[in-house]
Amino acid sequence: MAEKKPTNREQIKQIVAGIEGSIQELFQSERYLDYLRTMSRFHTYSLNNTILIHMQMPNATHVAGYNKWKNQFGRHVKQGEKGLTIIAPTPFKRKIEEMKLDPDTKAPVLDGDGNVVMEEREVEIPLFKPVKVFDVSQTEGAPLPSLVSNLTGDVQQYEAFMEALRRSSPVPVQFKPLREGLDGFLSPQDQTITIREDMSQVQTVCAAVHEITHAMLHNRERDQAAAAAGNTDKEPPKPKDKNTREVEAESVSYTVCQYYGIETGANSLGYIATWSRDRSLPELKASLETISKTASALIGSIDRHFAEVCKERGIGLTTQQPEQDAPDTLELFAADLYDYTPPRFPPPAACRMRLNCFGSSLIPSLPRTTCARPCR
Repeated sequence: MAEKKPTNREQIKQIVAGIEGSIQELFQSERYLDYLRTMSRFHTYSLNNTILIHMQMPNATHVAGYNKWKNQFGRHVKQGEKGLTIIAPTPFKRKIEEMKLDPDTKAPVLDGDGNVVMEEREVEIPLFKPVKVFDVSQTEGAPLPSLVSNLTGDVQQYEAFMEALRRSSPVPVQFKPLREGLDGFLSPQDQTITIREDMSQVQTVCAAVHEITHAMLHNRERDQAAAAAGNTDKEPPKPKDKNTREVEAESVSYTVCQYYGIETGANSLGYIATWSRDRSLPELKASLETISKTASALIGSIDRHFAEVCKERGIGLTTQQPEQDAPDTLELFAADLYDYTPPRFPPPAACRMRLNCFGSSLIPSLPRTTCARPCR
């Protein structure tokens, strides 16, 4: 009797279990730096897919599906090459019945007999499955567009890049003489970043990105002021210990610099293994999520502002790296939802008034009358 093929849900569960099993091992200094280099090349990918790519091919630089390599890039996968497994969204649309709500009061609309009026509408349901992609090294054919150019050694580009960093920073950046050994600091009271004058270009960029990360992630005073002014719906995040803050800031700095081809020293990341030794898996995963999302957001902001500055100053830009395959808009959700049960339609009538059910609280994109799993 033929062995039963595992379902998509079972495969995803196995894949994510393997990812979590490798996270503890990841936090060894050299392995961690290798992972950050992978993250810099796939900064738009989710944490899970970045780790999956790194586990299967640490030196991967650009991945895409078989057909995308052929149709979009004019390249062919070499014979005998095995694809890399990642998690991709496969959403589908279903028609559902839900209560018709008054546009002003949001209360259910009733008919003449006092019954709730139901209406039909189409919704998109996020589902996921393992798919195969191939790295450019596994393909042959037309050359890819040139990647992001190296910023070191070009003063004009360096000045433009530093201006892009200033514009990307949530607080002003200034340069002043500082004591030897202090490359820069964030002043929570003044809400400014100060960078030491007369450092090398590489050292200046790394220090600036490091402090900008602190301003983005660890600016407790700013978060408290925003909460007091009613500018946020959430409580300010609990302060992290100093070692965690430094690991996150230095990891983001290293990742961003790697993305732009700026080779930096790794001495400051040598204590990663010691820092991670007594951390639980959720803590380690949370820091990786923070590092990944922050690096991605900062790279996107720098790219945008760098293009603006170059246009203002008449600096020509090289062709940027082609867009990576497998969009992560929905796939980000798969990282924490690998054990979900496929939805059931139509929902039981008894569920239609349960506005705080599993589906509405965990999947905001779904209608409040749609359950993501059978009621318990």
